[in-house]
Amino acid sequence: MNPLSDRINNLATSQTLAMAALARELKAQGKDIISLSLGEPDFNTPDFIKEAAKKAIDENYSTYSPVEGYAELKEAICRKFKRDNDLDYKPSQIVVSTGAKQSLYNIAQVMLNDGDEVILPAPYWVSYFEIVKLSGGVPVEVPTSVDTDFKITPEQLEAAITPKTKMMWFSSPCNPSGSVYNREELTALAKVLEKYPHVYIVADEIYEHINFSGTFCSIASIPGMLERTITVNGVAKAFAMTGWRIGYIGAPEFIAKACTKIQGQVTSGANSIAQRATITAVDADPSVLKHMVDAFHSRRDLVVGLLKEIPGVKINVPEGAFYVFPDISSFFGKTLKGTEIKNAMDLSMYLLAEANVATVTGDAFGNPDCIRFSYATSDEILKEALKRIKDALAL
Repeated sequence: MNPLSDRINNLATSQTLAMAALARELKAQGKDIISLSLGEPDFNTPDFIKEAAKKAIDENYSTYSPVEGYAELKEAICRKFKRDNDLDYKPSQIVVSTGAKQSLYNIAQVMLNDGDEVILPAPYWVSYFEIVKLSGGVPVEVPTSVDTDFKITPEQLEAAITPKTKMMWFSSPCNPSGSVYNREELTALAKVLEKYPHVYIVADEIYEHINFSGTFCSIASIPGMLERTITVNGVAKAFAMTGWRIGYIGAPEFIAKACTKIQGQVTSGANSIAQRATITAVDADPSVLKHMVDAFHSRRDLVVGLLKEIPGVKINVPEGAFYVFPDISSFFGKTLKGTEIKNAMDLSMYLLAEANVATVTGDAFGNPDCIRFSYATSDEILKEALKRIKDALAL
């Protein structure tokens, strides 16, 4: 008999982490693997943030922090929300967690009862589906495609809402598609949501600063949405602080208090040194990130251009994050160098075996016609990876 719980037995493994682990294993065996699987900036954390962490160590911030985060950090996050997003949050509405993933898990745990439906515009970040399911919720996928820049329409949203709908979760800029919803598009979705006051919104804005569209809009800034939206953010992506593990939410106060309550029983406060460094990060003018954003923008153009040269690959131009999500369904049913390609997983594994390039199947993100590439690496590596992929996909 399997002594493990049904909860863990029914939980899928993160495909992004699994592919990254497989790539590392193959590298350790001596294979020349290029990994485009993990969503992690290849820049170092800015020096001014590292200096703040060193200062915190010297000042002996080595004890437990408040469960919901240091007061000074919550105040800084409120300033950031006002400056960047035109959102008026109070410190009592902020909860700091060990990464935005814990923020999302907290939200699901405090908001969902068994059978509550959560609308997930697909593609969605790989962990949304499993976190919702683990919390007793029912994920409701709303499909999109490369032809619509992977964005849902108001009509699709309204058709997905039922009396059991509790929440909608989405990211903008989106992981994995890089899509960015503009104010007009979010306003149209908000008009639908106005008719269904029982539906709350989780807006994952972790990639907000890695945005090539020129503007950014938080759905919580649309009139009537602030009271129903939990805005999720963090410093991992824009500030190249993935290992520092700091995420946070701005939410209606009753939700923030509930998240603090559950966090107090699970992890308590996030890392004290990382929190003190994060005060410096979120207080910084976003212009300090320009060199990183410009580099990602240039890499996006490089990768999109090279993918367009590969027959059978259908690609749009993502406006944010550092991913491309090409439609590769034209290869399904074909045989490449003796390997039959039945689906996106087959193609992803074929590219790993034939081209020594690690990608992630679109099935993990709710779109079985696509695969995800991260372009958070150098131009030279990207050119070599795309050359290998082009050779491997030649019919």
